[in-house]
Amino acid sequence: MKTKTVFIAEDEPLARETLRDWIQAHPQLRLVGEAADGASALKQIDKLTPDAVFMDIQMPEMTGLQVLQRLTHAPDFIFTTAYDQYAVIAFELNAIDYLLKPFSRERFDAAVERLLEVSVPSKDLLQLALKQASEQETAMLKRILVRDRGHIFPLATDEIEYLKSEEKYTVIAARKKNFLVRIGLSELSARLDPGKFIRIHRSTLINLDFVESMKADDQSQLQIQMRDGTQLVANREASKMLRNMSI
Repeated sequence: MKTKTVFIAEDEPLARETLRDWIQAHPQLRLVGEAADGASALKQIDKLTPDAVFMDIQMPEMTGLQVLQRLTHAPDFIFTTAYDQYAVIAFELNAIDYLLKPFSRERFDAAVERLLEVSVPSKDLLQLALKQASEQETAMLKRILVRDRGHIFPLATDEIEYLKSEEKYTVIAARKKNFLVRIGLSELSARLDPGKFIRIHRSTLINLDFVESMKADDQSQLQIQMRDGTQLVANREASKMLRNMSI
């Protein structure tokens, strides 16, 4: 199998050192350069034209996404970041993988395996993906990347039963499990199908397809029974809206 040249764009010295060591341990990878900020990464990637880039998203001077938008060269890329709110964008951009810090050597090796199986995309394809991701910032989501036992996978929004805000996270209930994502409930609500997803409370959003029944309590608020047995309460405004929908 052909050796692939790779570049590291990472502002954290320790993370950069770890990536360097792990890359050099792979005989099918050849490290050609490193950068600690977005501006340097942009300049060196276009000059060195690596096959792939391990790209941090939050970097000084320019973010990883801004670097990708300005490149004239089109490498494959693997995002490395401490923030999972970019997972949706990473999936839309067809990133090879999305390594959420701190990631293990096993997780890194799995990303390398995926990298070695693909060919370098054309610049036109990368620009098209970036354009589509930009256009989709306010479009309806069809999937969300979630984590489960160290793995990240796409979850179709049609599978989501309900969502609840929990401090800095949103809890997504689906497939008889709860998944935590670092994306605000308001941001998700704006990009979920309003014909299915109804906000019944400041901190709760439900998918009507998974509602078993609704019953008004003594205060005229709807008690909502979900198919998984969860009971939720709609505030007065949402209760009124749901009643109107049933007419």
